[in-house]
Amino acid sequence: MAEGKFVTAINCMDGRVQEPVIHYFKIKHGADFVDTITEPGPIKHLAEGDPILTETIKNRVTISVTLHDSNLIGVIGHDDCGGNPVPKEEQLKEIDIAIEVVKSWELGARVIGLYVNNNYLVEVVRE
Repeated sequence: MAEGKFVTAINCMDGRVQEPVIHYFKIKHGADFVDTITEPGPIKHLAEGDPILTETIKNRVTISVTLHDSNLIGVIGHDDCGGNPVPKEEQLKEIDIAIEVVKSWELGARVIGLYVNNNYLVEVVRE
């Protein structure tokens, strides 16, 4: 088991949102390390039930929870997403659905939803 407190972020691959999310987890949740599972627009794929991407995301999250003892998983959307170019309101709905998908995996970790706005600030969608 790795030392330090780990959390898991299911985040977009967009480099603009990595640092705000990592900073949020370190400050608000006392994380030492953030395992980042990235895809272009992952909330869209989870919400729509894309079987291939959902399974690969699940496998990577399972490694984070199992090997790094992560007990918190964040599902993240963001402004100006190239992989999921829909309005914020639609992304917020997708985040809610994606949270339920991740919870259904029964990994024993708490699942929260976050949104990175156009000022690169993290907004809590659901905790």
